[in-house]
Amino acid sequence: MTERRIIDHPVLGKLDEQKKVSFQFDGRTYEGYEGDTIASALLAHGIRTLRKHEETGRPRGIYCNIGHCFECRVTVDDISNIRACLTPIHNGMVVETGQQLDTPLSPDQTEPIPRTYEEYEEWKEKKEQSK
Repeated sequence: MTERRIIDHPVLGKLDEQKKVSFQFDGRTYEGYEGDTIASALLAHGIRTLRKHEETGRPRGIYCNIGHCFECRVTVDDISNIRACLTPIHNGMVVETGQQLDTPLSPDQTEPIPRTYEEYEEWKEKKEQSK
């Protein structure tokens, strides 16, 4: 875990003086350090893919690392769309890859596109019932 990290930082101090924290990502247990974000802890383990693109399903990872782009969204303790670059890890945290979501803007969509949030919710409910 330390081969991909700065182990002695002039401002942040030495890594070995920090408390280790265990968390899960996609069913596997990893260790990070207290104060790590999900993104930095996963990068330290060589994990770069955090979610799948909504329409294409292509892998997405960290882009801006300051919370602006929303590319690093993951599911944390059953809450989806959490930004991994801003969220600190904690002991026992369960993190899952953000999965491809249904979208009403798919090119093969034959029904009219929902124009309001209420119509979208109805579309989503109908789609879930047909599964």
